[in-house]
Amino acid sequence: MRIRIVDAFADRPFTGNPAGVLLLDTPAFPDDPWLQNVAREVNQAETAFAHRLAPGGPADWALRWFTPATEVDMCGHATLATAHVLHTTGTATGTVRFLARCGILTATAHEDGSITLDFPVAPLTRTQPPAGLAEALNATPLEVQDTGEHIGDLLVELTDEATVRDLAPDLMALARHSERGVIVTARAEDPRRGYDFVSRGFFPNVGIDEDPVTGSAHTALAPYWSERLGRSELVGLQASARSGLVRTALHGERVLLTGHAVTVIDGELLSSP
Repeated sequence: MRIRIVDAFADRPFTGNPAGVLLLDTPAFPDDPWLQNVAREVNQAETAFAHRLAPGGPADWALRWFTPATEVDMCGHATLATAHVLHTTGTATGTVRFLARCGILTATAHEDGSITLDFPVAPLTRTQPPAGLAEALNATPLEVQDTGEHIGDLLVELTDEATVRDLAPDLMALARHSERGVIVTARAEDPRRGYDFVSRGFFPNVGIDEDPVTGSAHTALAPYWSERLGRSELVGLQASARSGLVRTALHGERVLLTGHAVTVIDGELLSSP
C-alpha cells in the first residue's frame, strides 16, 4: 500500500503540520491494533486512514485518525492531507464527503490548490480557570473556554501575542487540566501582517507535546475570535516552530477551514493487515 507524509496548512515543504495518509483498498478498516501500530511507526501528530464507501450513501470515504498513542474524534490537518492526496492522485475531484466519528465532514478543492474543510463548530462554554492552570502554563489566563466532547480541549486566551509565542508550559502539569490538551490564543499584535489571531496547541494527553498547526482547534478559535472581532471571516496563525495559516469562515453551526498542503514523502508500506 502507498503511504504518504503530507504537510498540511502549508504551501511549501517542511512547514505546517505533517500527517501520514494511507488510502486503504479494503471495504472496511483493519483491526485497531494494526492501525495504531502504523500510526506509531509513522510517528506524526496524526495518521489518517481512509477507505471507500458504497455509492449512494451520505459519504464517499470512511476516515479515522490515530496519533502515536491513541485514536482521536476529530483532526483537521490530517483531513486536509487526505483530501490533498485524493485530489492530487486523481482519485477524487470536487467535494469529497468523509464519514468520521464526529459526523460527516467535507473537503472541497479549489483551482489555486487550496482545500476548504467543512467542520462542525465546537460548542464553547466559558469556565473558571482550573486550579493550577496558570502555574502549568507559566502565564495568567484572561478567559477559559471548554470546547466540548469532540475536541476535548481548554481554550485559553492570554494577554498578547508575545506571551503566546514565548510560552513554555509544564506539559506534565498541563495534562491534568483537559481531556486532550490546551489551546492558547491572543489577538494579533498587528493584523497588517496577514493574520487576526495567534494560537499554539499542547496535547500531551494524546502523545503530542505541541502540535504544529491544529485544524480542529480552529473550530473553537473561529467562533471565539469572530465574536470578539465582529467578523465571520478571519485568518489564524498557529505560532509553532513550523507555523501555518488557517483561513476560517463561520456559517452558523459550521466553520470552513481553508489551507494548502504539500506531499513530501511518497512510499510503500510493506506490512499488510
